Amino acid sequence: MKNKFSKEKRNEKRPRRTPAEKARAQYTNYAVKEPMELMEFLAAKMPDASRTKLKSLLSKRVVFVDNVITTQFNFPLEAGMKVKISKQKGKKEFNNRLLKIVYEDAYIIVVEKMQGLLSVNTERQKERTAYTILNEYVQRSGRQFRVFIVHRLDRDTSGLMMFAKDEKTQRTLRDNWHEIVTDRRYVAVVEGSMEKDYDTVVSWLTDKTLYVSSSEYDDGGSKSITHYKTIKRANGYSLLELDLETGRKNQIRVHMQDLGHPIIGDGRYGREDSPNPIGRLALHAFKLCFYHPVTGDLMEFETPYPAEFKKLFLKK
Repeated sequence: MKNKFSKEKRNEKRPRRTPAEKARAQYTNYAVKEPMELMEFLAAKMPDASRTKLKSLLSKRVVFVDNVITTQFNFPLEAGMKVKISKQKGKKEFNNRLLKIVYEDAYIIVVEKMQGLLSVNTERQKERTAYTILNEYVQRSGRQFRVFIVHRLDRDTSGLMMFAKDEKTQRTLRDNWHEIVTDRRYVAVVEGSMEKDYDTVVSWLTDKTLYVSSSEYDDGGSKSITHYKTIKRANGYSLLELDLETGRKNQIRVHMQDLGHPIIGDGRYGREDSPNPIGRLALHAFKLCFYHPVTGDLMEFETPYPAEFKKLFLKK
């Protein structure tokens, strides 16, 4: 009887953890109760760790404040914030001058792509891309691992983008993109002084392969909506913040051309004789906020405006 009971006990299945529980288990989580600097907070939570060890956690980019990687030791924490530390302890090194990993867990990777790097290969262009670089990185953990495309950035656009690490997560993100993504913003420098402080551009875009055409009326193209806000005007340029309601190919670039204020450095939709003082397309995806496709947590990522954009507005 005793043996039978023991066998039954052994055969009892433990409740399986949900994907959300597995994802959260990768981190040690702490709640901030009162204002203090990040280093002071970490020291209080890990009294046995040396200051060198705590600084190492920051430099290895495994400390998150409200889901954003934070490396600044004197970052000011406020009551209500959440601090978490990845248990992976930065096992896999990743160094690439064209791509920076901003966040990674078992389901997604958020990266900052530099200008000049393709997001993914095309039939006509077979070269190293953000996709191939990240594939090589995750396959160091095993040949079965790979990344999956969720959305893209133009080659000459820099900024934040996201990849999935399995097909189910990719499907969830693609099928529910507009419900999952809460804020996706760009910054651009355009030619001339914008007439309005803010406005919305609506047109129907059609991909002609070599370029995208725009129509003020429904000609069978895809309805495209771009909201913009003028941040600054100086030296014959305007600095804009752009919020996409739709995400069509070349949408921002075409809409700025429609307004008569093409983006600096845009060889396709700009003027042929326009100077390009920064040697690149002045378009950067600086903000990406979304609900995590597995845990449901709100993830918020933001990068600074590129320094070369700001230089165009310095007093001459």
